[in-house]
Amino acid sequence: MKIIIVDDDYLVVNSLKTILSANGMEVLGEGYDGEESVKLYQKHRPDLILMDIRMEKMNGIEATERILELDSDAKILLITTFQDDEYISAALHLGCKGYILKQNIKGIIPAINAVHSGNLVYDSKIVTNIQKQSKKKVDGNLTPREFDILLLVAEGLNNKEIAEKLYLSEGTVRNYISNMLEKLSLRDRTQLAIYYYKL
Repeated sequence: MKIIIVDDDYLVVNSLKTILSANGMEVLGEGYDGEESVKLYQKHRPDLILMDIRMEKMNGIEATERILELDSDAKILLITTFQDDEYISAALHLGCKGYILKQNIKGIIPAINAVHSGNLVYDSKIVTNIQKQSKKKVDGNLTPREFDILLLVAEGLNNKEIAEKLYLSEGTVRNYISNMLEKLSLRDRTQLAIYYYKL
């Protein structure tokens, strides 16, 4: 796998390079601000970009937006020490493939592999934060049970799996989802998942 690392901390860049190289990944280039990340992406077209958020000249969110304008299929994994709601929300809206914390060193390689395989990856602390914020925002529209089902739909579970997890019948789950679609003026369960993550 070919990767670009972008972080304004030289020690972090070198540490990440060492970890990636030790796991058989090729680091094509290293950058230290958002502007460099855009240039490096244009030059190398890597499999994945591992990028910090808070950087000078152009932050990681702005750089992500620029890169996705160049290539909507670009795989960008944001890595940061911050759990800022504004950054999390911006990353989700842009279509960033993942958002993990630097403190989670052991999770970096699995996260890279997961994103490279086409999955979305968010650090467990980030997911907890998203769930809390989303619950606040949908409480006015959905009942607690509907929110539980919405969360499981967003995680990709089918009706049978949701029914087993919540100790409901498949028919009941189906009815809940139908009511939620009508209540939120959405077409299908894919739109339900998008609704959840956009919050």
